[in-house]
Amino acid sequence: MSALPITAFLVVLVGCTPGATLRPFAGLRADASVQRGQHLLEAEELDEALAEFENAVELHPKLAVAYSGMGWVHKLKGNYEAAAQAFAEALKLDPGSFDDAFALAKTYHQLARFLDAVRAYAHACDLDPASFEARLNLGVCYHQAGELQEAIDCYTQAIAIDPGAPAGHTNLGALYEAQGKYYRAIHAYNESLERDPKQPMVLVNLATALMKQGRFRGAQKALERSIELDPELAVAYWRLGYCFFRQREYAEALKRYEWAATLDPRMPETQAGLGVVRMAMYLQNPRDVKLRSQAVEHWHRSLELKPDQPKLRLLVKKYRLPQDSPDTVLLGTP
Repeated sequence: MSALPITAFLVVLVGCTPGATLRPFAGLRADASVQRGQHLLEAEELDEALAEFENAVELHPKLAVAYSGMGWVHKLKGNYEAAAQAFAEALKLDPGSFDDAFALAKTYHQLARFLDAVRAYAHACDLDPASFEARLNLGVCYHQAGELQEAIDCYTQAIAIDPGAPAGHTNLGALYEAQGKYYRAIHAYNESLERDPKQPMVLVNLATALMKQGRFRGAQKALERSIELDPELAVAYWRLGYCFFRQREYAEALKRYEWAATLDPRMPETQAGLGVVRMAMYLQNPRDVKLRSQAVEHWHRSLELKPDQPKLRLLVKKYRLPQDSPDTVLLGTP
């Protein structure tokens, strides 16, 4: 068969309907915009990437990958509502996309839209039952929503998917601790630490569970190990201060509380702890009125950082000295 002459080809092309000729070209142009957008996204040129993805959607309104790209740009820009809308549209066009389902779920999660996040995570788990992260995050959503048994089930399933990952054990421990099941919590934290011993916050969690059982020496060891791993972890110093306080080692408690306050001056628990230790020292030596004043001042600072502490307010009222409460000066009075 002889080749079609160029003139004849042009006649055939012009003679076709607009839909038959323009749609394929629009699709190719949309694909090209998506590719450019993806390259720009990787280069973190977000505004330019968004323009390419929007152009792709204008050329091809049912191109799921373009909406997905828009979702990632909006998410990186911190526009989570817009990101959720884009990911939802991508998933509507391609319901079998695990990546879009998971991205939508995480975005809802960041927006604290827990019911929507649960649905999206559940869909992601249906698409990929072997996804550890989707199952774990579904558990976190249930946990934050107060659906504790569902959270336990998800964490347990996540552990079954990847028994070597510490996160499932850590989260299970936190849930058991919240329920007051301290032995189970301690077991779960230890399981997590067996898989990765270098987890300062898990050591803090372990110490907290031990302290709730009154096991302060064990908690002290866990906290000291946590500080070895992260010397700037203020919460570890604060809880170590509490450990020493409960063991009546007040000088050691002060050192840890003061260091915690240095690392994080806006932690109300540290100021409250400093006050409690200094008041305990005052009660041992009532002649040192300075300790009493210092204790009350620490409590004032704690209440300034976190006003809703009724027990601390009662302590201030009980122990403050008469001269600590001068008359209020009103502006405009002579």
